[in-house]
Amino acid sequence: MVKSTSKDAQDLFRSLHSAYSATPTNLKIIDLYVVFAVFTALIQVAYMALVGSFPFNSFLSGVLSCIGTAVLAVCLRIQVNKENKEFKDLAPERAFADFVLCNLVLHLVIINFLG
Repeated sequence: MVKSTSKDAQDLFRSLHSAYSATPTNLKIIDLYVVFAVFTALIQVAYMALVGSFPFNSFLSGVLSCIGTAVLAVCLRIQVNKENKEFKDLAPERAFADFVLCNLVLHLVIINFLG
């Protein structure tokens, strides 16, 4: 019974790898950026758990900055993806400009939250 489960898992990972290898490079770069932002947020949470959260607003600002940036990058990935038919009329340059503008607004709010 365990062997069939491990074989199913191997088949699943093999099919995911083959499907992801066909993904365009620009989407892979955005995926890497999202993983980096989430990993940075996890490091901040681990640091807070180990050391403490004395300036709690600083901790919140850092984590919300990372998570907000990751969410905006996922939105950019959705808009830039050629296979997505909902944003077929949207130019990739326009999507990137929206991403930059929203990141600017996000970080201005976070800097204001720091006080």
